[in-house]
Amino acid sequence: MKDIEDMLREMGLASWEELFSDVPKELWVERLDLPDGVSEWELLREVREVLSKNRDATRMPIFLGAGVYVHYIPSAVFAIASRSEFYTSYTPYQAEITQGMLQVLFEYQSVMAELTGMEVANSSMYDASTALGEAARMAHAVTGKREILVPEAMLWEKRSVLQNYVKGIGMKVRSYPHDPKTGMADLDAVAEMIGEDTAAIYGEVPNFFGVIDENVMRFGEMKGRALFIAGVNPVSLGVIKPPGEYGADIVVGEGQVLGNPPGFGGPLLGVFATRKKYVRRMPGRLIGATVDKSGRRAFVMTLQTREQHIRRGKATSNICSNEALCALMTVAYVALLGRSGLRRLGEINMANAQRVMKALSSLPGFRAPHFQAHHFNEFVVDLPIPAREINEHLLKRGIQGGLPLDGCHGLGNSMLMAVTEVITEADVEALISALQEVV
Repeated sequence: MKDIEDMLREMGLASWEELFSDVPKELWVERLDLPDGVSEWELLREVREVLSKNRDATRMPIFLGAGVYVHYIPSAVFAIASRSEFYTSYTPYQAEITQGMLQVLFEYQSVMAELTGMEVANSSMYDASTALGEAARMAHAVTGKREILVPEAMLWEKRSVLQNYVKGIGMKVRSYPHDPKTGMADLDAVAEMIGEDTAAIYGEVPNFFGVIDENVMRFGEMKGRALFIAGVNPVSLGVIKPPGEYGADIVVGEGQVLGNPPGFGGPLLGVFATRKKYVRRMPGRLIGATVDKSGRRAFVMTLQTREQHIRRGKATSNICSNEALCALMTVAYVALLGRSGLRRLGEINMANAQRVMKALSSLPGFRAPHFQAHHFNEFVVDLPIPAREINEHLLKRGIQGGLPLDGCHGLGNSMLMAVTEVITEADVEALISALQEVV
């Protein structure tokens, strides 16, 4: 006890409670009610019994998306990623020793630059949310302005991360509305909101509602002196025009969809690409190709503007990981699919979504999609009863429903549903059968 008191005194604190002042009081636990110790075998048996109650994505149809999606990943991806040469070489600070991993990251950058239609991509970020936060800070560094415009309808967790990222530099996050009929960005409202202090406009294609937002594709024509940050689903780029072709300055997105499983929500993979003129403002790392003293092709870290490597005042980011293994899985996945395979994957996702929309609309009280627009693989469906009640019923039938949106963004009883290539005819029939029981 005396040691604790000495420590608190040294830190200038009167009590240990002050150490946890940022944690809400209702989350505090006075005493952990832990059971007596057991043997290793007893513990394993109990853990297995608990785990046996779980139903994962391989054993039930899942219609939940909103940023993380279930796609089929070829076994070859896991076989390549699990090789010790890749699995254990985590790009150390003496990076040039690990030429194999550097080449993988170079190829990853090349893939992302081509997919997004941008001139340069970094070797990845934590996830889509932090990539957006970094993009906002980069826009401030480029323009010197302190405001970013974002869609009113966006994933609330992504918005929260963005606000945390820009709070320290005094940036404001302002929201623009969407057209209630199409779900697309309201161009007139966006034009009125762009001001002298607007550093960037952020728009998503497809957007939060799964709509292929053609109005966001016009942001490049109206951004003025602000930067245009485009958010993308990389799988959709097999069939949708890349942001580089409609004037984006920075592109961010979630790379999990390309070869990474949704393991309890992570790990994820942030995509970040930009134009070459902004490369020195770009966060993270950039791998380059050169030749060694013998004239052989070699790979190096061309830019590594992290605070661990340079003076903190000149660092563009404090990101401490580049998700190298996830980037490796993405490279293997894209290489296996190829250009035509990625396009076909996008087409199947769109076709499957259309099939599920049609099936849902045949049920009394259901309407899909809610918005009158083209969709990729996600859509809002109107429901006769609250979404949470429907999800509870679906789970009892071994089906994971979509994301409840009841009351969000002016919607009534509704749900955001995602459909990928892994949803089969039998899955759709099971979904409709379970919903018929509800209505």
